[in-house]
Amino acid sequence: MDRPTALPDGAEHVRTTPDFDAGTVPAGLLRAHRVADGVWGRLVVRAGTVVFRFEDEPDAPVTVTAGGHVVIPPGRLHHVEPDDGAGFAVEFYRVPRGSTSRPPTGIAMPTDRGAVVRKP
Repeated sequence: MDRPTALPDGAEHVRTTPDFDAGTVPAGLLRAHRVADGVWGRLVVRAGTVVFRFEDEPDAPVTVTAGGHVVIPPGRLHHVEPDDGAGFAVEFYRVPRGSTSRPPTGIAMPTDRGAVVRKP
């Protein structure tokens, strides 16, 4: 399945969660959940490693390390699995109403630093 590797053009930052670690991550992030319709998420890993899984691709986890991120499209079920040394936050974005931008498409490929790059 295609995974967006960048936020849609024109996406505006709405808010960022506090930083979480393995001891402070809310239980809801550890089980299947989704970002609201019209809202995009971006998991940003600041320390350690977080395994990110889309529920419709359970056998294709994305391992994200410090400095890396994963873009989360609206409505797609997912969960996180932080390691003991993980530190991360989730940024939320909206595309303004009336925008004609389209979500980016591509195949997300983790790099050695956990960043995700776009492949045509």
